[in-house]
Amino acid sequence: MVAKIWKKLLLFILLIACLFNVVIKMVSKSSLQDELQSSAQYIEQQQTKNEISK
Repeated sequence: MVAKIWKKLLLFILLIACLFNVVIKMVSKSSLQDELQSSAQYIEQQQTKNEISK
């Protein structure tokens, strides 16, 4: 009897943890366009620094 209760309780906790993990990843995920834009700006800055130092 107690084992059934613990099993259901732990399954419920696992379910909540998985849902929480998915929601956190969806909320804090930055868009691909933002990532690409920041990468392009970084590359441009590095190329400008390399041209100045030559």
